[in-house]
Amino acid sequence: MNSETEKRLRVALVGTGGISRGHARACGNTDKAELAAVCDLSPEALDRFTQQFAAPNVYTSLEEMLAADEYDIAVICVWGAFHAQIGIQLAESGRVRAILCEKPFTQSAPEAEALVAAAQANGVLIAEAFKFRHHPMHLMAEEIIRQGGIGKLQNIRSTFCTNVPAERRLNPENNWRFNRSKGGGAIYDLACYNIHHARFIFGEEPERVFAARVPGGEVEDAAYISLVFPGGRTAQISVGFDSWVSQYVEISGYDGLLRAEQAWNNESQPVTLEHHSADGIEEINFPPTYQFTHQLEHLCSCLASGQPHRISPENSIAQMRVLDAVAESMRTGETVLL
Repeated sequence: MNSETEKRLRVALVGTGGISRGHARACGNTDKAELAAVCDLSPEALDRFTQQFAAPNVYTSLEEMLAADEYDIAVICVWGAFHAQIGIQLAESGRVRAILCEKPFTQSAPEAEALVAAAQANGVLIAEAFKFRHHPMHLMAEEIIRQGGIGKLQNIRSTFCTNVPAERRLNPENNWRFNRSKGGGAIYDLACYNIHHARFIFGEEPERVFAARVPGGEVEDAAYISLVFPGGRTAQISVGFDSWVSQYVEISGYDGLLRAEQAWNNESQPVTLEHHSADGIEEINFPPTYQFTHQLEHLCSCLASGQPHRISPENSIAQMRVLDAVAESMRTGETVLL
C-alpha cells in the first residue's frame, strides 16, 4: 500500500460454488483487498470452501452476513437465476459500497434494469464480472484496434466450446450449467462472453440477431449465433458443451486481423495475440496472469478514485437485451430486430 493508513477493501462473497474460488484467490493476490466474509445456504458448501480458503467470517444466510458488518465489495457467485434477487437485496441493504455480479448479469433485460435501478438509487457501484476484459491481451487488442492497426473493423469470429461428456450434460441436478431453473444453458454460460466481446470491440449494439440451437437435456447444448451490427458488419459465434474445446477469437479489419487462440479462460498459461498485416504476422506474447485479480483491482481503483468501471451498468442492460434476442431467435427460428 502507499501508506500505513490505507486499508484493504473488505470483500464478501455471496455463494461458495466453483466461481467463488477465483474471487477468493484474487483477494489473496492483491494488497488492495481482503476476504472478509462468505455466505452460503449450504453448510456443506461452506465447509468445502473453508477447507481451501481462510474466511474470517462464515454465514449461512445473506441477512445474517449483512446484519453482522459492512463491506466495501460484495461479489455475487450464486446461480444466475438468482443474480437479480440477491443483487437488489445487497443494493438496498445499505451495507455494501459496490457489487460485482458474475455473468450473466441477470436472466433478462427487465431484471437487469431493476437491479441497476436499485444500485443507482442507493449509491452502490455495480459491475458485471467479465474477467477477460481486464486481461492485458484484450487491453492490447483494444489499443491496436483504436489506433487503426487493422483498419476499418469488418467482422468478428469467436468460439467457446467446452466438450462436456454427455452423461454430465444429461444430469442437470449436478451442475447449474445444464439446469434450466438455475439459469443454465450454452448462451448464458458461454455465449455471454462472445456477445459481450463483440459489442465491446465494435463499440455499438447489434441491429439484428439470429441464433440456432442444438437441444440438450433441459437446456441447449450448443448455439450458433449471428449478430449484425450497423453497416452490415457481423459477429459469428459458435458455442457449446458438446464439441471439442475451442476458445479462439478473430477480429478482422480492412487492413489486418487480430487472433487469439485462448481468449477467455487463460489463468494458468501464457497467451499470444497475433497481429496479421501486410508486413506479416507479429506475435505479442503475454505471460500467465490471473484475470480475477486484475478484475478485482480495477474495481478497487474505481472505488478509490471514482473513475467509471470498464463495464458500465448500462452496458450490462444492453447485454441482456441481446441475450434476450438470442433466446427468442432460438425459440422462434426467426431473426430478431433490436
